[in-house]
Amino acid sequence: MAKTAKKQTIRGRKQDRSRVAGGQEDEVQYEARKSGRSASAVKKAVRKVGNTRKKVEKRLGR
Repeated sequence: MAKTAKKQTIRGRKQDRSRVAGGQEDEVQYEARKSGRSASAVKKAVRKVGNTRKKVEKRLGR
């Protein structure tokens, strides 16, 4: 029996859940729903503090 990789991959790369892809609408919408803010506020936060999820969530929590 073959062993399978434990890390989830897309096109051969592992996904990075600790970052927010500001250019991908589904990730922006997810963060917007989660934080109760608008999609434009999420995009603005990503531009301001970078794409690290913790920093974006902290910025949106203000």
